[in-house]
Amino acid sequence: MKYFTILPSADLARYIRFFWVLEHSLADSEPYFHKTMADGCAEMVFHFKGRFDEILKTDESEISFRSGIHGQSQSFRRFRIGEDFGIFGVYLYPFAVPALFGIPASELSNQMPDLTTLLGQAGTELEERVMLADDHPERVQLVSEFLRKRIQSHEVREPAVFSVISSVIRSNGLAKIPDLAAQSFLSTRQFERKFLAFSGFTPKLFSRIIRFHSALNEYGNKEKSLTEIAYECGYYDQSHFIHDFKAFSGDHPKTYFSGNAEGMGYRDV
Repeated sequence: MKYFTILPSADLARYIRFFWVLEHSLADSEPYFHKTMADGCAEMVFHFKGRFDEILKTDESEISFRSGIHGQSQSFRRFRIGEDFGIFGVYLYPFAVPALFGIPASELSNQMPDLTTLLGQAGTELEERVMLADDHPERVQLVSEFLRKRIQSHEVREPAVFSVISSVIRSNGLAKIPDLAAQSFLSTRQFERKFLAFSGFTPKLFSRIIRFHSALNEYGNKEKSLTEIAYECGYYDQSHFIHDFKAFSGDHPKTYFSGNAEGMGYRDV
């Protein structure tokens, strides 16, 4: 299995956190299971090799898109594939959604539209070009140029709210929302409405998801116990930590940090 990230150019770093690539060759006939977890950030996803089926809550499955947007989410999804695969992703800041696509981030929360549905013919053409690209640097170049043009035509300037959302991410979900709201010079109601539009979630839920991700990033740290991770990530007690972790990932933290969680093999690459 191969997993790596690529930083964006300086002019796109305001909206793109990084590009990522996940590739894997199945050594036998056993299917591979992939899981996406709750996330405060959206991402563009291109399956340039192979195509996954999504396993629904009913245990039924349906074919997933070849390319699309995985909106910011408050729950996990499971996918399965029985062939070699390659995925190219663009990990976005949540406020990139209105800047790039001209819609509130909240309209993409917990949604996974394909590119054609979201962008029409422009989405279809981008998919084709990314699929036919010779290598990952070319994919980065193609998507970067596409997003530059989108930003020029859709850019929304809300620096106060952008700054607040970025502060929540930088603080790993521990920033005090009332303090940030005061810094934005907005009433509580205005602040919450704009935060929802540009992040996709309420300030409280967004902070919970970001805090959960700070715990995820402790994967591989053998020097800390689950209790230490919970407290350092801002959880009041271990039961609170376990509750959020299971809600956002579908796994008990003990399973995840043991390396036995489904679809987390890329963490060991």
